[in-house]
Amino acid sequence: MDDFRNMLDSLSLDFGGEMIGPEDARFDGVRGVWNAMIDRRPALIAQCRNAGDVQAAVKLAVDRDLPIAIRGGGHNVAGHAVCNDGVMIDLSLMRGVSVDASARVAKVQGGALWRDVDTATQEHGLATPGGLISDTGVAGLTLSGGIGWLRAQHGLSIDNLVAADVVTADGTLIHTSADENPELLWALQGGGGNFGVVVQFEFALHPVGPEIMFAAPIYLVEDGPKPIRAWRDFLAKHGDRVGSLCEFSTAGGEDFPKEHWGKRVFTLACVYNGDAAEGEALLQPLRELGEMSADFSGRMNYCDVQQLFDTLMPAGDFRCYWKARYLTDLTDEMIDLALANALAAPSDNSLSSLWNFGGATAKVSADATAFGDRSMDWMYSLDGVWTDPDDDKANIAWSREGWSNSERFGHHGRAYLNFAGHGEDNAALTRKSFGPNYERIVEIKTKYDPQNRFRFNQNIAPEA
Repeated sequence: MDDFRNMLDSLSLDFGGEMIGPEDARFDGVRGVWNAMIDRRPALIAQCRNAGDVQAAVKLAVDRDLPIAIRGGGHNVAGHAVCNDGVMIDLSLMRGVSVDASARVAKVQGGALWRDVDTATQEHGLATPGGLISDTGVAGLTLSGGIGWLRAQHGLSIDNLVAADVVTADGTLIHTSADENPELLWALQGGGGNFGVVVQFEFALHPVGPEIMFAAPIYLVEDGPKPIRAWRDFLAKHGDRVGSLCEFSTAGGEDFPKEHWGKRVFTLACVYNGDAAEGEALLQPLRELGEMSADFSGRMNYCDVQQLFDTLMPAGDFRCYWKARYLTDLTDEMIDLALANALAAPSDNSLSSLWNFGGATAKVSADATAFGDRSMDWMYSLDGVWTDPDDDKANIAWSREGWSNSERFGHHGRAYLNFAGHGEDNAALTRKSFGPNYERIVEIKTKYDPQNRFRFNQNIAPEA
């Protein structure tokens, strides 16, 4: 308690946010993150209101040699946003978004959620590629890539990151862009939270919506792979305008026939990156591949599409373990494996998905961003989701076994580092995923964080 008081005294002169310690009634609510498996207790939570507060919190942690965790949206499956016995820098009070419609640029504070960005930009008929769940934090999703519905036409989130303001490991606030500290911008474009606290992002915007076409025909897994194979072949022709995934889930609710409740199904979810009427006509064949269990297709408001998946992942209600890998190709054998894995899921809440790439995402060269190679055509993710702690072992095993069994279809052992389990494969998986870019990332890490203060992430250790 005395140490906490001393930390408060150290911060009080330079800090305008909220300081929350273990004795504070707010402590448990604030330290909790989206994955209910994560239960860590920081020594101090520094809820920051501006960049100056972040600088003060970083300097305090450095002075006391305490670990630093950074909470943006708190949505990372490994719970990197919170640490034990360290300083948790909480950006949840920093959710501002400002839009320059004429320049087509949005400035986004580091604690913003994607729904904040979508709401602000759609007022001007603009958008930047975000995620699939609107309460995901902008920071976490972006810094490891950012795969969303607009990737076919506008690439990943990092491909639209044009500048940032970052508090580095010595408490310095610096700006990075193509003209100022460009090596840091390059590293932020896929290198994760390894380099500092991003207090503001600047994103390029594109004309999108307000109405877009969303197709979501749903078929029973028990009816076999034919619709998935047709969807794969369809995307081979149209993947430059369609962001899509085949998601395996469990049928239930009034939108499904009662006789299908509890059965495993797959949704061929697609967003057409262009005119809604044109997209409706183009995507119609995906709704004619057999007898559907349900169909959620239609022209929708862009913000509504961005929130469609929110109910699948309510914050704090579920225990989660996710693994994903990139695939060189989506073969018939890989499709069969995905169907078998979906049927074997021990929890009805678990999801698994096949994601397409191509289009604008594939056109970015491997050395243009820290993210690296873009030649993968697909991604396979296994999202274990359950509620009972007694079921931890079975559900984690399901995700890991499906991930391991798909290795023979993988793309050079690479993985999407936002879906990397709980970090147990960290070092080897991280090195493989960055490939030839890894050594350059290490150099930049060493320059900006030589003591590895920012290590709660898919960590890249600085040079000794």
